[in-house]
Amino acid sequence: MSNVKRRNQCIMRKLCFILLLLLVAPQTINAGDKDPNRPCDPNGPNELNDPNALNNPNEPNDPNELNDPNALNNPNEPNDPNELLSTRWKAIISILRNKNIEQKAKEEQINRIVSPYFDFPLMSKLALGRKHWPKLTPLQREKFTLLFTERLKTSYRKKISLYKDEKLLIKPKVQKNKTIYIPTELISSDGKVDILYKIRRVDKGWKIYDVEIQGVSILLTFRSQFDDILSRGTAEELLSRLEQSLDN
Repeated sequence: MSNVKRRNQCIMRKLCFILLLLLVAPQTINAGDKDPNRPCDPNGPNELNDPNALNNPNEPNDPNELNDPNALNNPNEPNDPNELLSTRWKAIISILRNKNIEQKAKEEQINRIVSPYFDFPLMSKLALGRKHWPKLTPLQREKFTLLFTERLKTSYRKKISLYKDEKLLIKPKVQKNKTIYIPTELISSDGKVDILYKIRRVDKGWKIYDVEIQGVSILLTFRSQFDDILSRGTAEELLSRLEQSLDN
């Protein structure tokens, strides 16, 4: 095997493991002949920096009010978001390194550890943005939120076996307005990858609502795909394609 091919495989393995940690993988939802991964504005739509930008006090069926069994964090969890992220990471690594746990059991345990700390309703809303979210009916919004959440939760399952003892360096948090930014580095024998977690206070706990990998926002990547579909089709078509993606 050539050195170039070996290096490319190492890079792909590392990136796949990153997505495992994030519980999100922006896999392409079939959007036709346009490139669903076209470059996004790095400065992004304002609502990615201000997660309250889409909120309308008169808007019915706000996604933050949708039924989310993970809406409340454990009141005994650390109050510091850095400490919380570190605690979750250690719990995940402990499971991944345990050779006595079967693969399916690892998936279930990691899902229970990580899922409560992602703000899936807000992520769903931001993935469509101000351009498309207001156009959906309340029922379409609810269905999209459920499908998109399931897409995020299930995408990691194929990645768990790729763990090869990577380490995560968590740097001090930075606060801008109401958002906490936690820069981290995923370190392996092949080098490092920069990951930025965007976190906000929800009730009495902390939730992640976006992640940047090497400066690229996962939500902007999804938004680009969804915009391609909705610019030429309907919301029902988008929902149908999301359903189909869950079967793949």
